[in-house]
Amino acid sequence: MSEQPPASSTRSSGRVMMIIAWIIGIWLAARFFAQLEERQVNPNSVPVSEQLSDGSVEVILKRNRHGHYVASGTINGQPVVYLLDTGATDVAIPQALAQRLALERGAPVQLATANGVSSGYRTQLQRLTLGDLRLTNVRATVAPNLTGGEVLLGMSALKQLEFTQRGDELRLRLATSTREAQ
Repeated sequence: MSEQPPASSTRSSGRVMMIIAWIIGIWLAARFFAQLEERQVNPNSVPVSEQLSDGSVEVILKRNRHGHYVASGTINGQPVVYLLDTGATDVAIPQALAQRLALERGAPVQLATANGVSSGYRTQLQRLTLGDLRLTNVRATVAPNLTGGEVLLGMSALKQLEFTQRGDELRLRLATSTREAQ
C-alpha cells in the first residue's frame, strides 16, 4: 500500500506554486511592457547603418511616437542617448551626464533656452558616434538646467552631416566636406 500525503499539505504546496507562478508572470509582463515603452521612446537603440556604393555610411533613424528622432550612441566611448535638435546651436549635455563623462570644463557661457537664460560652460567632445557615423572634436555645451538624461544633438554636430527625411525615417551621412577632411 502506498501512502498518500495529507490533503492539506498538497493544497498548501499548490498554493505556494500558484503564488510563485503569478509573481513570475507579473514580473515577465512588467519587463515586456517596459521594453515596449522604451522601444517607443527610443526606436533607435541600435541605429541601423548602411554602407553605400560610394564607400560612405548612412545611418537610418525611425521617428519615435512623439515625432522626435531619438537614438543611442556614444560620447568619448561612453553610451548616451541623443535627441536630434536642429534648433540647438551646439551639442547640449546635462550637467550630471557631463560629470559622468568626465568632460573638461571650458569657458563659461550664457544659454538662451525656451525656459529662459541660464549659465553653462563649453567643452569639446573628442569622439561622438551615432551608428557607424563618427565625428571628432565636436563643440558642446554643458547645460546645468537641462533636464532628462538625453544629449541634444545640435548643429555643432549636425552641420557635419547631410540628412534626408521621408515619412517617419531620417537618413544621415557625413557631409562631403567632412568626409574629405577625414
